[in-house]
Amino acid sequence: MTKTDLALNGWIVLDKPLELSSAQGVAAVKRILRQNGLPIPRIGHGGTLDPLATGVLPIALGEATKLAGRMLDAAKGYDFTVQFGTQTSTLDAEGDVVASSDVRPTPDQITAILPAFTGEQDQVPPAYSALKVDGQRAYALARAGAEVTLATRRITVKRLDLVATTPDSATFSALVSKGTYIRSLARDIAMALGTVGHVTMLRRTRSGPFTLSQAISLDKLAALVQGAQLEQALLPLMAGLDDIPALAITPDEAAALQQGRRLVGHPASNGTHLAALGSVPVALVEAHQGEVRVLRGFNL
Repeated sequence: MTKTDLALNGWIVLDKPLELSSAQGVAAVKRILRQNGLPIPRIGHGGTLDPLATGVLPIALGEATKLAGRMLDAAKGYDFTVQFGTQTSTLDAEGDVVASSDVRPTPDQITAILPAFTGEQDQVPPAYSALKVDGQRAYALARAGAEVTLATRRITVKRLDLVATTPDSATFSALVSKGTYIRSLARDIAMALGTVGHVTMLRRTRSGPFTLSQAISLDKLAALVQGAQLEQALLPLMAGLDDIPALAITPDEAAALQQGRRLVGHPASNGTHLAALGSVPVALVEAHQGEVRVLRGFNL
């Protein structure tokens, strides 16, 4: 595949390195493409990952950017380590120590409280977060010394497993819903164990359909692009819709959807579908009682 015929529509699953923000990850991908003479498509990411976290960061290119919002709503998987005995202002290794405890839980004690943190629950987000309070970012207010109180939110922890322990720490693996803060989960786990704690390691293992097995480093991406092998890293647009059933359509139906028209009297089952003409995605559609309407159209 040459630079002139490469269609930059799809996903690059970046294994985001430590101390790089999500926006910097997007900028780094742009820079790699630009340095190798490739056109820069529309580009964005599918869910913010803290600079002190590593792992799966889906980067959407071209028409895939129309699906980035769906990725924000998707379930996320994380591995994380909680250091017991100290709590910090940021609930991670970046902040100042604000509380301490001599209590260290045993593995049996940790295992015993995990069911209480599985399922739907209310969670208070960290003061140092990007949520807005009266139009300002919470972390900006916290850094300025203001007392930040955030409202609880309903979240779901779909799975929470204890992976490893040391005398002073525990490592967990979790699958959580949109809006879940792992730093808050770590804080609450430590408090339930009669101590305090903060996150010292956070690695995203899954974001929607994307996993670490598909993720590549920036160095690997640069090497592939330099060798005109970007297609090895560029997943198709449809890879972000693995959980959506396909809906085969005719050329006439494809033309109608591309014009934003509804299909009436269509036998599609109720729900969200990926309408495709052969192997070409045409639109993300919603079917209801025989009517099919466009949610997101693709220009492919």
